[in-house]
Amino acid sequence: MELFANLAHGFVVAFSPINLLMCLIGALVGTLVGVLPGIGTIATVAMLLPITFGLPPVGALIMLAGIYYGAQYGGSTTSILVNIPGEATSVVTAIDGHQMAKQGRAGPALAIAAIGSFFAGCVATVLIAVLGAPLTKLALAFGPAEYFSLMVLGLIFAVVLAKGSVLKAIAMIVFGLLLSMVGSDIETGASRMAFNIPELADGLGFATVAMGVFGFAEIIRNLDAGAEMNRDLVQQKITGLMPTRKDLIDSTPPILRGTVLGSILGILPGGGAVIASFAAYTLEKKIAKNPSRFGRGAIEGVAAPESANNAAAQTSFIPLLTLGIPPNAVMALMVGAMTIHGIVPGPQVMQKQPDLVWGMIASMWIGNLMLIIINLPLVGIWVRLLRVPYRLMFPSIVIFCAIGIYSVNNAPVDVILAGVFGLVGYWLIKHDFEPAPLLLGMVLGPLMEENLRRALLISRGDWSVFLTRPLSAALLAIAAFLLVLTVLPALRAKRDEVFTESEN
Repeated sequence: MELFANLAHGFVVAFSPINLLMCLIGALVGTLVGVLPGIGTIATVAMLLPITFGLPPVGALIMLAGIYYGAQYGGSTTSILVNIPGEATSVVTAIDGHQMAKQGRAGPALAIAAIGSFFAGCVATVLIAVLGAPLTKLALAFGPAEYFSLMVLGLIFAVVLAKGSVLKAIAMIVFGLLLSMVGSDIETGASRMAFNIPELADGLGFATVAMGVFGFAEIIRNLDAGAEMNRDLVQQKITGLMPTRKDLIDSTPPILRGTVLGSILGILPGGGAVIASFAAYTLEKKIAKNPSRFGRGAIEGVAAPESANNAAAQTSFIPLLTLGIPPNAVMALMVGAMTIHGIVPGPQVMQKQPDLVWGMIASMWIGNLMLIIINLPLVGIWVRLLRVPYRLMFPSIVIFCAIGIYSVNNAPVDVILAGVFGLVGYWLIKHDFEPAPLLLGMVLGPLMEENLRRALLISRGDWSVFLTRPLSAALLAIAAFLLVLTVLPALRAKRDEVFTESEN
C-alpha cells in the first residue's frame, strides 16, 4: 500500500502545470537531440545544467530526465531514415531499420521502435518504483567502508562494460579521479594540483569539463569527419505507420527479451544503455531460426535494441536515486544538477525529498506517453530537420555552450577551460579513448575520497577495515574478480564481440 500511496503522491507532483511543462520540454528537446546527429545527450544535458539553476529542483530534474530517455526515442528516427545513429544507443537499429526504410517499410519500423520503447520505458519505470524503497533501506545500512568499496566496484564495472581497450578505460578513470583532486584538500584546505593558478583553487567545474570533453569535442569531431556525409535520407513519403499483425507477432518476443535485458544492464555502471542495445541485437541474431535475415530488414533487429536501450536508460536512475552513484555519464550530470540545487545524492533523498523522487518517477510514465505522440505523428517535421546542414547548426551550438558555461560562475576562464578540454576530448576520441569513464571518475572521486578518509578516521588508520567488514570485503572481492576476468583473452574476445555486430 505504501508503494501506491507514494505513486499517487508522485502523480500529484508530476501533474502540476510547471512539471508537466518541464516534462514536455524535456521530451521535445530529447527527441530533437536524438534526431539530429552530432549533438548528443551528454553535451545537451551539460549545456542545460546552468539553466536549471533558475528552475525548481523537481522541474529541473524532470526536464533533464526527459531529455535523456527522449533521446533514445529520437535516435531511432535518424537510424531508420538516414542510416546515421542520432545516439550511440541506436547504432544497431540502423542495420535493419534502414533496410526496412529502403524497402518502403519505414512506417512500420518507426512504429515498432516507438511501441518497443514505450513498453520498455513503462516496465522500467515500474521497476524503479518497486525497487527504489527496498534498495534505499539497504543503502542506509552502508557505512563509509561499504560506500567506498561500492564505488570501486562501480568503476570496475565501467571498465568491464567500456568499449575497446581495458587499459584505456582504466586510464580514463584514473584521469577523471586526478581531475577531481584539483583544487583544495577537502579536510585541510591545502592546495592540490592548482599550480598557483587562482582560478583552480576551487577545483575544476564539473559542467566545464563535461561541456569540453563531450560538447566541444563532439563538435570538432563532427566538423573533422564531415557531419553531412553519407546522409542516405529516405526520399519517399512515409506512410502506413500501423504495423501489420505479422509485424506485431514477430516483434513481441524481441521486445520482451530486450526489455528484460535492458532493465538489468541499465543498472550496471559503464554505459548500460549502449551495451544493452548491442547485446539485445546479438541475442536475437543468435537465437533466430534464420540469422541471415538480419541486416536485410528484420523487424526483430529494430524491436529488440530499441526496447533494450529505453529500458536501460530508465533503470539507470535506480542506483542514482537509491545509492547516489551515477552508472553512466548522463547520470553523472544529473548528480551535478542535484548538487547545483543543494541536494546531496544518496539514500536520504528518497526519505527527505519524496516530492523529487516520486515526482520524477511518475513523470517518466507521462513522458513516455508524450514521446509516443511527439515521435509518430510529427515524424514529417523531424525528417525536414534532418535536411539542415550541420555547418549551419554548429555556430549556434558553440555560442549556446559558451553562454551556458559563462553563466555558471560569470567567469571567462571557464569558457577557456571548456575549450581546452574540448581539444583534449577530441584527442581522446581520435585515439580511441572513451570519455565516459573519465566523467564517472571525476564525479565519484570526491565521494570516494570522503568515504575513504571517514572509514580510516573511524578505524584509526587501520586499512584492514575494508576487508574485515563483510559487505565491504565482498564488494572488493567482486571488483577484483571482474577485473581479472576482463583481462583474460577469452572473455575480452567475448566482450568485444558484442560491439562488432554493427560492423557485420
